[in-house]
Amino acid sequence: MRLLPLLLLAACAAPTAPPVENASLLRYLALGDSYTIGEGVAEPDRWPNVLANLLRGEGLNVAPPLIVARTGWTTDELSAALDRAEPSRAFDLVTLLIGVNNQYRGRGVDEYRAEFRALLQRAAGYAGGDARRVVVVSIPDWGVTPFAEGRDRTAIARQIDAFNAAARAEAEAAGAAFVDVTGVSRARPDAVVADGLHPSPAQYAAWAEAVLPAARGVLTAR
Repeated sequence: MRLLPLLLLAACAAPTAPPVENASLLRYLALGDSYTIGEGVAEPDRWPNVLANLLRGEGLNVAPPLIVARTGWTTDELSAALDRAEPSRAFDLVTLLIGVNNQYRGRGVDEYRAEFRALLQRAAGYAGGDARRVVVVSIPDWGVTPFAEGRDRTAIARQIDAFNAAARAEAEAAGAAFVDVTGVSRARPDAVVADGLHPSPAQYAAWAEAVLPAARGVLTAR
């Protein structure tokens, strides 16, 4: 999110997943912002990577995830990045977590909903046109973190809830799964890295556990 120049100017470029040569591997695409790229944590601790490991532990042959995410991205910026480097359309699982920077910059929920709907359609396209292979992950509540000290935490929570309600409605309308990690973020306000804002490895692990049932359902229903 655009919270501090330090956080945003240190934007992390999305890594490229290793080539997948084994046709039996399940391909996973993770779309998002700083929460998906894992600002402040090591690559193995990013929640998409933790999720992939959990799935492998259940016997699912999941390839290393392709992560398209950057610190500070809004819905339109993620869309523009996808325009520049369009992924393939052969993913077995796609996750989408985006919107906190829209909220932080004061953009409206209606604008977010329209742009999120378009991103959700693109995500389904990367999953072979099947929105049932897409898992939408809710926006966490940064207002509970130490970084938000002195800000109107109640107003932040209310806005986050409104954005998440829009994302949930679009996910349900499209037939995609929706997973709430906002409650996890509110229950663990101090589980953050040194910037006082972004989640710690422990919190990301909790997110991955929350997403696991939906991701497992997507991959076992193929």
